[in-house]
Amino acid sequence: MNREEKLKQLRENNEFDIVIIGGGATGLGCAVDAASRGYKTLLLEKFDFAKGTSSRSTKLVHGGVRYLAQGNIHLVREALLERGRMLRNAPHICHKLGFVVPVYKWWDKCYYGFGLRIYEFLSAKFSLGKTRVLSKNETLKHLPDLDSTNLKGGVLYYDGQFDDSRLAINLAQTAIEHGALVLNYCAVTDFIKKDNKIIGLKAKDELSNQEYTIKAKVVVNATGVFADAILQKSEGHAEVTIAPSQGIHLVLNRSYFKGLSAMLIPKTSDGRVLFVIPWHDKLVLGTTDTPVKEVVLEPKPLEEEIHFIINHFNKYSKNKIDYADVNSVFVGLRPLVKVGSEKKTALLSREHSIKVLPSGLIYVTGGKWTTYRKMAEQTINKAIQVSDLKFVRCKTRHLRIHGYTKEKVILDLAIYGSDAHLIQEMIAADVSLSEKIHRSYSYTKAEVVWAVKNEMALTVEDVLARRIRLLFLDARAAMEAAPIVAGIMASLLEKNTEWEQEQVATFQKLAQGYLIK
Repeated sequence: MNREEKLKQLRENNEFDIVIIGGGATGLGCAVDAASRGYKTLLLEKFDFAKGTSSRSTKLVHGGVRYLAQGNIHLVREALLERGRMLRNAPHICHKLGFVVPVYKWWDKCYYGFGLRIYEFLSAKFSLGKTRVLSKNETLKHLPDLDSTNLKGGVLYYDGQFDDSRLAINLAQTAIEHGALVLNYCAVTDFIKKDNKIIGLKAKDELSNQEYTIKAKVVVNATGVFADAILQKSEGHAEVTIAPSQGIHLVLNRSYFKGLSAMLIPKTSDGRVLFVIPWHDKLVLGTTDTPVKEVVLEPKPLEEEIHFIINHFNKYSKNKIDYADVNSVFVGLRPLVKVGSEKKTALLSREHSIKVLPSGLIYVTGGKWTTYRKMAEQTINKAIQVSDLKFVRCKTRHLRIHGYTKEKVILDLAIYGSDAHLIQEMIAADVSLSEKIHRSYSYTKAEVVWAVKNEMALTVEDVLARRIRLLFLDARAAMEAAPIVAGIMASLLEKNTEWEQEQVATFQKLAQGYLIK
């Protein structure tokens, strides 16, 4: 996954069957789908892979318990089947996780027990485990730090968990292995048309400013919350199609809520569900659903959102928390499909939308990580339909994602799957690479080298936010690690001291936004 090699390929051959704009879950899924069918595929991402929404999820591979309560059986059923395929095709990055719903009224045992048994039933052959109604003592065995006042018991069910930006990188690697050309930091600047139909586009390398003219039989817009900006270029209008919704997550030390399972708070004051989830030996609390008007690359948490999550956690936990206990706060924008004048984003559908626009552009939006594969399959089917490409069946239902392994690997490198032994070989060849980049975390210098050489990481942020997750787990620790990471990267990328200092300063400024002040 060498970026210079990919740029060289683009200079040598600029004609493609399918060009995909956007390197998040949907775009990368489309690239894997198209390339695995044998189509000549190009993916362009203006920033880094999963820089936006796709690295800021709740880290769940799930059907959506809340959607079941809303009566959206079709969405839940589809997502549960996709959940099963995701866990099967990428077992190194996805795993099952038990969730407990605590109940404080006797009849809620029946209500939630019945609903979650339906949830399990809908997953059919992909069921992850039997849903069980728990006694009070059983509930406290799973959630020992749960406030037991008036507790009547709980309901245990199973869903999936994953690391979102790590899967994004693995999808980019998978697409490349099937012949796709995949580039980060390469922005689409304009479209080329003939008789008002798109026949290609212009792109610019954001690092060198070199421009490229690219021919395409069909183009897919998979840019999520930024889709409307692309539509203005392709269609020449200013119609708003996205109703962005902001969701925040707080990250705490695991000691604040220990236990065998995650917790689902079934009904908050705004009618949503709230999760308390173990992740990378930390706790993730979230999420919120706040309509926002402005789409920005680095959204900020609102004071009321932070207070909302802390307040609800403290209602259920014996260990009370305050702002000072939060290691990091990360914020994502959901690309919800705008429907009429609906103002409550919590009520907008999480289903995806695929449209063919007058220019011939394929526009896909909505959906969620769990259904990325299905969205990609339907999008590429539509792309084939509107172009003169020969139809080839989708191959991704059983396609193993890069890193796939069921073998046991060293715990600290488990998330790299089959690549773990290659990182171990690097350490064996140079023992200095076993040194940690921060005293409190297991991340090593070898992982930084691996990210630069094999995963197209080009900035300190790429490494600390998305190749390894230190920024999301502990923003202060990430700031402390930044100079070490910048030094390693400068050597590998042949950059000078000035670049190194600029990278550290830029990252420190970014990381401030992940701290609660």
